[in-house]
Amino acid sequence: DFLTFIKKQKNYKIKGNVIFYNNEEVALSFRKNGLYKYLEQKGIDYKKFISKRLLPDDVIFVIANNTFFIIEVKFQEVAGSTDEKLQTCDFKIRQYRKLLATLNVEVEYIYILNDWFKKSEYKDVLDYIVAVKGCSYYFNYLPLRRLGLQIPD
Repeated sequence: DFLTFIKKQKNYKIKGNVIFYNNEEVALSFRKNGLYKYLEQKGIDYKKFISKRLLPDDVIFVIANNTFFIIEVKFQEVAGSTDEKLQTCDFKIRQYRKLLATLNVEVEYIYILNDWFKKSEYKDVLDYIVAVKGCSYYFNYLPLRRLGLQIPD
């Protein structure tokens, strides 16, 4: 998960769900239901915006660019239901945008995929992901620069 990765990076520290770089708060991190606990603290009832909870693998709110990054990790070793899940980014980003609209933030949806998805039969779905505004993917890692977080020395 993202927090495990970021803890290993020089000059980054984690306290609860708060991410610090050189002792400055730079981001917040949420897993699964953690996003909804945060929204409750902000006085937001998700049921007023979407009909069913979406449970993201990771959500990173980067303070400097006022953006929530919804991160879904999809690792596959055999054909299966993940194939169809990759085709849902348009629906999901719309749902997250509705859910987070009152916070006046940007929302982006990123898949982290393993090498299984480099096969030629995934070309169309990968092209689709990129074609959806605010959706993207990376193989096996997520660059901190993509999130707008500082790169350690």
